[in-house]
Amino acid sequence: MSKKETISLIDTFSEFKELKSIDRSTLISVMEESFRNVISKMFGTDENYDVIINPDKGDFEIYRNRTVVADEDLEDENVEISLTDAKKIDEDFEIDEEVTETVDFLSFGRRAILTLRQTLSSKILELQKDNVFSKYSEKVGQIVSAELYQIWKKEMLLIDEDGNELYLPKSEQIPTDFYRKGDTVRAVVAMVENKNNNPKIILSRISPVFLERLFELEVPEIHEGLITIKKIARIPGERAKVAVESYDDRIDPVGACVGVKGSRIHGIVRELRNENIDVINYTNNLNLFISRALSPAKISSIRLNEEEKKAEIYLKPEEVSQAIGKGGLNIKLASLLTGYTLDVFREMDEDTDTEDIYLDEFSDEIDQWVIDSLKAIGCDTAKSVLAISRQDLIRRTDLEEETVDDVLAILNAEFADEE
Repeated sequence: MSKKETISLIDTFSEFKELKSIDRSTLISVMEESFRNVISKMFGTDENYDVIINPDKGDFEIYRNRTVVADEDLEDENVEISLTDAKKIDEDFEIDEEVTETVDFLSFGRRAILTLRQTLSSKILELQKDNVFSKYSEKVGQIVSAELYQIWKKEMLLIDEDGNELYLPKSEQIPTDFYRKGDTVRAVVAMVENKNNNPKIILSRISPVFLERLFELEVPEIHEGLITIKKIARIPGERAKVAVESYDDRIDPVGACVGVKGSRIHGIVRELRNENIDVINYTNNLNLFISRALSPAKISSIRLNEEEKKAEIYLKPEEVSQAIGKGGLNIKLASLLTGYTLDVFREMDEDTDTEDIYLDEFSDEIDQWVIDSLKAIGCDTAKSVLAISRQDLIRRTDLEEETVDDVLAILNAEFADEE
């Protein structure tokens, strides 16, 4: 046996005993099984072999047990030894006794060593995959940090400290995220797929869970359970609303989450690419919760329909735009947070109530989807629409110019007829 092959076998052991992700007993078991596989392939059975693995030293011992038989009865030299050969080992051996000898694995030849390495590599790889799947299955919903290794069109490949591959799809990135190769990326483990025993760890930065975990890291009271995050509504990279509750009257949950001069929430906002975060007090009083969810707008009154999970929100005209928010974000998030469909209405003065007309009364002349588009920007009456310039209506509703002109013509005609 050449020196090169001896070194190759020693390298095999030093290579596998360094695997920190696999426990000692499992490693010994895998190595023993690999040796037995090679022996079985060579001799048809491994039952008469003892394999002892010494992972600390990086070596092993193999013993073969054979039964002594009369010279003329010898049939299988792997499990039997002739009396003559047995007496060469020890004069005292007799028929039917067992002879145990040390076996030099290197003497099995180059092919046996190659088969052993391939078998070991295959089993170790399988174990590592199982270990990664198990490890990250337990981390679903937790934040991990990893180094960005490769950027592709549809996803990014990250490598953790143990060399495991993690994937952050484009669809799970904040729209304003920007990273370069080598950057450290923080995200929450969203799911772990396991197709054909090939684990794939999927991360997310847009999940509400990511925001929740960031609060737990920044706010000790949440980590300790003194403050509970009840609900989160989030439009990644734009805005989020977080409802919190404290079971201790001495703790102000909103103040604790924001921190002195915003010190606690600032780190979260920075991590989320300047996503605006509204923290509000949670309450079981649905009217009050909806009112808080629509902050900073001041609500005049709310009419609930609990069966259909709808709420009609009445506000003074100057409060409508704040309730809806830029691009409709505020009302959309409030709806997500409360679980109710929110319809905003201007509160009419008694003097003007008879002079104005609700848009729904024009449903025979104006398509309902057009009326809904106007309501979405806070216009629920004819005069509230006419109070906005033509260009603003086109810009805010995203309706076609011709459609806006038709609506204005119908509404203007109504008041012209009255006059």
